[in-house]
Amino acid sequence: MSVHSTRIAASDLAALLGSRLCHDLVSPLGAIGNGVELLEMSPDFPGIGQSPEMRLIAEAVASARSRIQAYRMAFGLAQGDQRVSRPELARLLDGMTAQGRLTIRLEADGDFARAEIRMVMLALMCLESAMPWGGRVMVLRATPGWRLVAECDRSRLDPAIWAWLDGNGARMPAPSEVHFALLAEAAATEGRRLRHEFDDTGGEIAF
Repeated sequence: MSVHSTRIAASDLAALLGSRLCHDLVSPLGAIGNGVELLEMSPDFPGIGQSPEMRLIAEAVASARSRIQAYRMAFGLAQGDQRVSRPELARLLDGMTAQGRLTIRLEADGDFARAEIRMVMLALMCLESAMPWGGRVMVLRATPGWRLVAECDRSRLDPAIWAWLDGNGARMPAPSEVHFALLAEAAATEGRRLRHEFDDTGGEIAF
């Protein structure tokens, strides 16, 4: 009896793993958030919802949940003709600003292919890496592509890792830099040409 097996591309397998991890992390965070809400409503603990400790926990859980949703879009599998609405994209961008380092403004209307939004999220992570002290990003839908324009007071650039966006990555990215390689791969898969420039006070990524 012959056995037929289905082969999964390494990139798709990695994306499936990313989706699974994000999914499994969302559930316990949701449980913690629900527990916090129950404590705040409980008559046994009057005023607990206004305590600095409880506020810190609630804000940390909300921030983590938003960030994981952003990770799910960036690292998960984008298949077929899946679409992302503008309100959903706005929520994902809010997740990127949850840590307070970036301010993001969205200039786009309509709904968008999930594969494009995956590239938008990965590009934002690249800009975030270049602006560890914070900055401002405008996300623009400019037919037929996207521009992400960044401004900051100071930046930290590593030409060796940005070379991945040109298809010339010469060194293995660190785990904290993997989005550069993933963006390059996503662009190649979608047949998109990446353009980028960055200096001490800002720059942009476009595709």
